[in-house]
Amino acid sequence: MKNKHLLIYAHYYHPDVASTGQILKELAEGMLSNFRITVICVVPSYSGVIAPQYQGEKYYFENINGVDVIRVRVPEFDKTRKNSRVKNILTYFFRAMWATRKVKEVDYVYSISQPPILGGLLGVWGKWMKHAKYIYNIQDFNPEQIIATGYSKNQMILNLMLWFDKFSCKHTNKVIVVGRDMVETLKRRFEGKDIPKYAFVNNWIDEKAIYPLELTDFHVTAFRKKYGLENKFIFMYSGNLGLYYDLENLMRVIKKFPQETKTADERDVVFAFVGDGSIRDKLVLYKDKNHMENVIFIPYQDKADLSYSLNAADVHWCVSAKGIKGVSVPSKLYGEIATGKPVLGVLENGAEARLIMEETQCGLVCEPGDYEQVDRNIRWFINHADDEEISTMGRRGREFLEKNLAKDVSVKKYIEEILSCGDHFEVNEQKLGN
Repeated sequence: MKNKHLLIYAHYYHPDVASTGQILKELAEGMLSNFRITVICVVPSYSGVIAPQYQGEKYYFENINGVDVIRVRVPEFDKTRKNSRVKNILTYFFRAMWATRKVKEVDYVYSISQPPILGGLLGVWGKWMKHAKYIYNIQDFNPEQIIATGYSKNQMILNLMLWFDKFSCKHTNKVIVVGRDMVETLKRRFEGKDIPKYAFVNNWIDEKAIYPLELTDFHVTAFRKKYGLENKFIFMYSGNLGLYYDLENLMRVIKKFPQETKTADERDVVFAFVGDGSIRDKLVLYKDKNHMENVIFIPYQDKADLSYSLNAADVHWCVSAKGIKGVSVPSKLYGEIATGKPVLGVLENGAEARLIMEETQCGLVCEPGDYEQVDRNIRWFINHADDEEISTMGRRGREFLEKNLAKDVSVKKYIEEILSCGDHFEVNEQKLGN
């Protein structure tokens, strides 16, 4: 029997380094045994720059590892300028709507909450156009995320955004969220009214691609040597240097640890930021202004090299700004614990990532804004750098991931939730557990 056809609206998709693009690639390829899959996304452009080979046509048709991909051309953009980003996003939205006409015989439509609001509306459009079942995967709640970060304070626009996203939720056959705290946000949105059918499925990491390596591994050693990190004790932040992580205030905490700071076993302490984003330049400027010589900025790493860069750390940061609980889950946690390294968490009580850290005891965690405790936690790792407890923390995280957050575990849940959209049953609280 021919597999059902699943249409995915993805905004970013491989080879873009956006975390959602990488997750959707693994999800799509993992579901090929159950579905024929078409993805509608932008041409590779996460950095804002578009390669010459994607600048000639409005639409490009590709097949990546069995997944049909329709790419729409968008204008280049500057991440620091709102108008530039809005133009880019709106172009994707309208061209993706038109590209939907190029896809035939769709049984299921799946979209994520990126770009904000428009991702959900694209899914509704696809559902109506193709008379298909619609699954809305909310990776980030908006406008709640915008409100939490102060990106906009225009109440009229924020209310309109909330109305549209609730509209998308109402017209789904199922909403899938990626955190237990996000379930509560969905319920609050519809308090006193019918709540859309929903399910909770964690994001994941490919535990066969990201796994523990010794610091003596050739590739790990090469990464450390390339960036002058040999024989250092490294606190690493890896991922998007954006608005949602309170990194500017954390830099003020880091400033308390000057270049001459050493661990109990006499290693120099270094703070490494691997990635890029809208506030990178601000962080670099702060570093230069305050002569923070033990802070280093490193470009995004190719996915094939990600395991080596992550394993180069001694401790990983997992941070979110205050107000992000129930709105977004920092997926970087999964890659961090996949390496078997301990985590220094700055996460709200009850947030999904913090619940995982507390269940696994894979590191130290405190509330966002509690900068004195952040300071104490950094000092604990420095003073216990050669203790077995640090290694034990890392092992606990890896063991938990293999049982609960591995790729195949989550992909199987997605398949079940999508196929069940036509069934008449309610998702109950027990099913929400791991």
